[in-house]
Amino acid sequence: MTDVSDLSEGETALRIVERDWNAAARQWNAESLAALYTEDALFYGGRPGHAVGRTEVRAYFASYVGTLTGARLSLVDQVVKKLADGIYITQGYARFGFELTSGGGSSTVLRSTLVLAHRPDGWRIAQHHFSVTPSEPPIPAPE
Repeated sequence: MTDVSDLSEGETALRIVERDWNAAARQWNAESLAALYTEDALFYGGRPGHAVGRTEVRAYFASYVGTLTGARLSLVDQVVKKLADGIYITQGYARFGFELTSGGGSSTVLRSTLVLAHRPDGWRIAQHHFSVTPSEPPIPAPE
């Protein structure tokens, strides 16, 4: 584990959010996961559509109840940029390991973009976007 005293504020915020997300997902808990997001969060995850606001984010996580028993997230190759005091954007990759109710497991790596905002109760995710990496650019090759 990285010693957070050696990191910039934005990198520290990212590692705090990663740690807290993993604590909430260890035994899949939609309420605890949703609490990591701001009240007005914008969220694009692994299902069609998007969620706006903590209530919809909670419903998104709850949609996996019965499928997942737990998950693990590792945010890797992240670039962190300060947008304003107490607000950072991060981009990189999210490595997931999932524990399925069937007893099996699954894993994936997705592109990630997060906007982290400092609130009185700690660092929260204000915007969340995870997506697959395209196998090729979405434009035609030159002829």
